[in-house]
Amino acid sequence: MTRSEQPQDPNRNHPRPDFPEQDQEHPGWTGPMDPPPDHGEDSYRGSDLLTDRKTVITGGDSGIGRAVALAFAREGADVLLTHLPEEEEEARETARLVEEAGRTAVTLVCDIRDEKQCRALVERAVSEFGRIDVLVNNAAYQMSQPDGIAAISTEQFDRVVRTNLYGMFWLCKSALPHIPAGGSIINTTSVQAYKPSPHLLDYAMTKGAIVTFTQGLAQMLAPDGIRVNAVAPGPVWTPLIPATLPDTKEFGKQSPLGRPAQPAEMAPAYVFLASANASFITGEIMNATGGTPLP
Repeated sequence: MTRSEQPQDPNRNHPRPDFPEQDQEHPGWTGPMDPPPDHGEDSYRGSDLLTDRKTVITGGDSGIGRAVALAFAREGADVLLTHLPEEEEEARETARLVEEAGRTAVTLVCDIRDEKQCRALVERAVSEFGRIDVLVNNAAYQMSQPDGIAAISTEQFDRVVRTNLYGMFWLCKSALPHIPAGGSIINTTSVQAYKPSPHLLDYAMTKGAIVTFTQGLAQMLAPDGIRVNAVAPGPVWTPLIPATLPDTKEFGKQSPLGRPAQPAEMAPAYVFLASANASFITGEIMNATGGTPLP
């Protein structure tokens, strides 16, 4: 479905550390990254799994969000993606990939820390598409603090929690009246939910909460025919990494596969969970950690 039909060694089919030292200001950009991230531009092949689905992806301008938008479009879905004001150029490139696949792309500046903007996002999606078949809560914020909890300011803590939790909660609440039976919500959690890194304490805490929220909301919405699942990536090579971590040289080396994932390797999980192939799957966390054992 997504890669060459020939078997590929997962240890060797993408770049491995050590990587060149690189540092960016938040939110980070795709262009300067070395090696460049793979979003599936040259490899993802659709199979009409999401024909005419109307989808919303937060944080869809780059990284996992871009890879999911590309895959959804090549599976036949229209995509509304959100981005921050400074990410407009990145969002335009994602929109180009969606439109190149023959689908509608809508880009929208939205800071999901603001409830009014979350409601406006849902209203725009309904105005454009008439409904929301798939809501992907992917936007997130992290900032490494190697000095631990004492270095996590209230400002940082508030930004992490409001981005990663409040935005997801508000968007689900606003979108639900417009998601029909057969629709789905897919949240992005993380391996950090189970194996928290001390320097990402606040971020890991929110990712654990996303697991609980996903499982609880799935039970709540099951009678309505709306499925709720999450994807838990391990280390993934996205612009957020050089923009929020102090050292990227060995990023991903700790995974059993010895490298970080590329965004393209995450997209098939979202496609599967959004598709009818996953019709009996709800309340599940799909772990894509490169072999890291999880509870």
